[in-house]
Amino acid sequence: MRPIVFIALISLTLGLSSCGSGSGSTLSRATGIAYEVIVVMDKAAWDGNAGSAVKEELTSPIPYLPQPESSMRYTYARPDQFDGLLRYVRNILIVNIDKNLYTKVSLLKESDKWARGQMVVYLNAPDDQSLETFLSENQRTIVDFFTKEEMKRTREFLYQTYSPIVMEKVKAKFGITLNAPSDILSFKDGEDGLWFSNDAAVGRMDLLVYSFPFEDPNTFTLDYLVAKRDSFAKQMVPGSFPGSYMSTEKRVVDYHAMTLHGKYCGVLRGLWRMEGGDMMGGPFVSYARVDEPNKRIIVTEGFVYEPQKDKRSYIRRLEAALQTTRFPDEQGAKSGDATDDDQKKE
Repeated sequence: MRPIVFIALISLTLGLSSCGSGSGSTLSRATGIAYEVIVVMDKAAWDGNAGSAVKEELTSPIPYLPQPESSMRYTYARPDQFDGLLRYVRNILIVNIDKNLYTKVSLLKESDKWARGQMVVYLNAPDDQSLETFLSENQRTIVDFFTKEEMKRTREFLYQTYSPIVMEKVKAKFGITLNAPSDILSFKDGEDGLWFSNDAAVGRMDLLVYSFPFEDPNTFTLDYLVAKRDSFAKQMVPGSFPGSYMSTEKRVVDYHAMTLHGKYCGVLRGLWRMEGGDMMGGPFVSYARVDEPNKRIIVTEGFVYEPQKDKRSYIRRLEAALQTTRFPDEQGAKSGDATDDDQKKE
């Protein structure tokens, strides 16, 4: 749980726009791999405890995956090495430790500093110990910020390139739009919802879209949404053995709230498994929102099956797709409209 004072600080500092950012129309597009960051930091600090704290932050495990997977990959550069092509990378973390310049730890951001679509984060501290304490007390703050930026980039791509099958089917059945990855083309149409898949042998990604009446004031709780998920998955997602079906792994599931396009959204995040013989499972993320004119809850979910490799890129891609979901009165909403609420539901 982050201290209340820090939440106010980070909201202010990461929300600032620095002076002197380049004009997006004259800059080259940022390069680099998604969820990879270049760390620019003094060599002595990088090799010491401060550097270890930065590495621990960037490689902290992604929650609710079946095996530990680091949140980010990093590349290190000394300040005197940070020039040329390195300045065009999409994610950059510049760590400054100087007691003559700083009296406390601060985080600042600057977009489009040297390239279009680039995000630079400055972590400033007066000494190594204060930086270590800051990162220890505010774990995943930097990782979560870069993750949201990457989600935004993915949404922007999906608004341009998406599955026409998913778009057509969800619009016809629910009156909403959803920009899913373009390779998700298979579907199954059920009474209460839809099941889509890319049917890939490696990196299988699936989407569920379903609804139920909004009648219970306790809808937005972990137990209620898990029960609805399991009910729909049992009838809609059978396994390969007779009587087998998808269910939620109750020991590994979380519920929290966020804001999507300015409205409340309940998020389930955890692991799924097959009951009844199939040895299958993986991560899922599910968004539940109120469709007020029709007095119903619409749920969009992505789940992944990839037993051989890392799953982080697949589940993140699907979650970005869920964030493109728009109701009829939200058709003008684009990227940058998904934010976590400070208060979490239990």
